[in-house]
Amino acid sequence: MRGSLTSAASRQTYPDSETAHRGHIPIAPTGPQPSDSVRRVFALRIGSISVRIDRRSIVVGCLLLAVVICLAVFGLYLGRPQEGLVGTVKAIWGVGSEQLVRSVQQRRLPRFLTACAVGGSLAAAGSLFQSLTRNPLGSPDVIGFTAGAAAAAAIHIAFFTSTVWTTGLFAVLGGMAAALGVYLLARRSSRTGGLRLVLMGIGTAALLTAITDAVIVRADFSDAQALQQWTAGSLTGRGWPHVVLTFGTALALLPALIPLARRLSVLELGEEAAASLGLRVERLRLTTLIVAVILVGTAVAAAGPIAFIALAAPQIARGLARSTQVGIFLPGLCGAFLLSGADLLSQELEIGLQTPVGLVTSVLGGLYLLWLLARRM
Repeated sequence: MRGSLTSAASRQTYPDSETAHRGHIPIAPTGPQPSDSVRRVFALRIGSISVRIDRRSIVVGCLLLAVVICLAVFGLYLGRPQEGLVGTVKAIWGVGSEQLVRSVQQRRLPRFLTACAVGGSLAAAGSLFQSLTRNPLGSPDVIGFTAGAAAAAAIHIAFFTSTVWTTGLFAVLGGMAAALGVYLLARRSSRTGGLRLVLMGIGTAALLTAITDAVIVRADFSDAQALQQWTAGSLTGRGWPHVVLTFGTALALLPALIPLARRLSVLELGEEAAASLGLRVERLRLTTLIVAVILVGTAVAAAGPIAFIALAAPQIARGLARSTQVGIFLPGLCGAFLLSGADLLSQELEIGLQTPVGLVTSVLGGLYLLWLLARRM
């Protein structure tokens, strides 16, 4: 299989989403657009597969990756200044005292990797949903898919013997059921509009959140305590099974995610324009729902229903890249950075022994949503 790398300066024109998609909140950043200047785009071809990569996106992605690595080192070093930074890093490979090695390998490292995988999965799913609905509010935590996964997982944890694998299965099934319900409710005249999907999803999310609260009330005291912390979004006590679940799912879905992101960029031109270009819109919509819900379900099973990441990470990635087409890798890196950084911040807060990371992301998400609505309205 041969690969070739070519570059070309290209000028891309994006439709004005305010006029092209009435009733939708535009997802394009308000800063300089790709149509305002000539952008360097690389075409990576491997056999029959061709991927276009923007130079600015590469630079932003490398910077985000470097920041995530720095956060990893800081997270491992956190709370152990007597061991030294070098000693803490060596403990990753089993060098150092038994206590330090156990702390790094069994507690801190899997927790950080889980945060990165969960954040990346939620951000990738959010990017898919926002492209699908052509609406920045069309993230899985807003339109009910995260709530469906959380409700099913909460029922499983409260009333059955649970493991990370069975909880993940129930979360995926719950997310699928919620997605199917929202899709059928939003479907009208054999087509499903993006705005209608968002509105139906908001109502479904409220109903499913009430079901989760009812499960917590009916559960035993010990289960209710665990569920209360889990539904707030927590990375406490996460181990290698959670890493395998989240990273394994993301890697397994990667061959489907790349072509999906490319087709969704065509759908952002509008359903009629996409259909005229030969795109099967309804088939693409169903495939996107299935793939994204699996990502959301495994993320919810590992860390609970964490807010803000799926909503904001794709928009932040678009703003940093100054492009409406950022694929899944850049939002994924942005999500990994946001959740791992929020987790480190939650460990430093002194409002409780184990502050849920979901508390931090909910505060950030509320502020972000108010800012977004203030700009758009």
